[in-house]
Amino acid sequence: MVRGEEEGKYLDIILHSAPRGVPVYAYCLVLLSVFLNRSTIMRQLEKPRICILGGGFGGLYTALRLESLVWTDDKKPQVLLVDQSDKFVFKPMLYELLSGEVDPWEIAPSFKELLKSTSIQFSKEKVKLLQPSDHLNNSGRNGLGRSYSGGTVLLESGVLVEYDWLVLALGAAAKLDVVPGSAEFAYPFSTLDDAIKVDEKLRMLERECFSKDSSPIGVAIVGCGYSGVELAATISERLQGRGRVQAINVETSICPSAPSGNREAALKILSTRNTELLLGYFVSSITETHVSNDSIGTGPEISVHDDAKTKRKYILELKPAQRGLQSQIRMADLVLWTVGSKPLLAELEPSYQSRALPLNGRGQAETDGTLRVRGHPRIFAIGDSAAMRDSSGKLLPSTAQVAFQQADFAGWNLWAAINDRPLLPFRFQDLGEMMTLGRNDGAISPSFIDGLTLDGPIGHTARKLVYLWRMPTDEHRLKVGISWLTKYALDSVASLQTTIANTFSVP
Repeated sequence: MVRGEEEGKYLDIILHSAPRGVPVYAYCLVLLSVFLNRSTIMRQLEKPRICILGGGFGGLYTALRLESLVWTDDKKPQVLLVDQSDKFVFKPMLYELLSGEVDPWEIAPSFKELLKSTSIQFSKEKVKLLQPSDHLNNSGRNGLGRSYSGGTVLLESGVLVEYDWLVLALGAAAKLDVVPGSAEFAYPFSTLDDAIKVDEKLRMLERECFSKDSSPIGVAIVGCGYSGVELAATISERLQGRGRVQAINVETSICPSAPSGNREAALKILSTRNTELLLGYFVSSITETHVSNDSIGTGPEISVHDDAKTKRKYILELKPAQRGLQSQIRMADLVLWTVGSKPLLAELEPSYQSRALPLNGRGQAETDGTLRVRGHPRIFAIGDSAAMRDSSGKLLPSTAQVAFQQADFAGWNLWAAINDRPLLPFRFQDLGEMMTLGRNDGAISPSFIDGLTLDGPIGHTARKLVYLWRMPTDEHRLKVGISWLTKYALDSVASLQTTIANTFSVP
């Protein structure tokens, strides 16, 4: 703004520039009209801005869905994808890293590679604060052809991102602070870094196991949902006779919500491997100790030593969750925690809560049927960030399958909102459930054929083909397909050579 003498100077110039015979007030109105028309043209050239927080299944696939839709030149949005990692992780196949079936690049390609042929921008950042403004009376257009801003996102680097539309797809993290010692001594298994750390720990234990005097490797897995059972099957196959897996679950069965065919296939596989199921127990504490090779046991009396011959062990205190069971003390070299998760949306700064996003008790945003956050017409929430309910009022599970489908609807509804079209209500279609049970074993129960379960090598192959089809881009899908086919051919040749060698070696 111009003050004092400068104000008078510019006012005098405007007054004396008016053409003869034209009233000053009319001339000022003309100038104002020209200014507003210019502003209208400039604003119409600006495109809608969509900010997507989280690059998991929900966030990345929403961005790719937006890219695939048909837009007019003036409506095609500027899409910014924000994630704290530089890689997209195909989480359902993290188990294959432990079995050696896949390479990290196959299930964790970089966002730069996936988005290189798109107009989607990517930023490796962590979200610090949300400041939505669409809950105010500015959710429409401003009369100049440009929609009002939906709010801002503050990143930890200090960058402030202004958006017109926001997608919350921040995912969830493992909830480790459940019992004393779990956060300090247990390993989660939900990210690429988690899988790499577990693989490195197993490699270290396997090297130590080569010694004749070393004890068998003990792995305790807390939780027998899908993640716990898939870990138990994968690790028990990997260790074979060199170790033992103890799978602990508060329920009296494994995968209680899974189709019966998947559960039976898993029980059959686990019964053939060195796995012990401790059902009806919960872990009350985890402590660390150092035990000599001569005094390793599973009972409460444990000899503790500090010399170089001792091994670091973890003691799990098990309490009965069912009548008729007794408390137990178990020991392990590695503890894996697969129980519980917490949505990352709830980890933003406390001042975020003042923005009145409706969150449930788990820290998920309550949404309407179109995936929009209630009271915020310019914010969509999907995946672990959303408390989406089915027609019966039950919360949808936080699975990759749900996030896949929500991404399709979120992308379409953003297109509809920008183009003033009706939004579609989300309808989840249960396609069935799958699980891996080792390098050559798996189970898949499609929902469209009641009672059918494909298990063993057929189930394993079917699962990999489904996930290959679900890879984010055609280019990456082709690369992974060629890689898997090459590995299969090499493994087949090696197996054939082994068979021939064994045949001719028989006297």
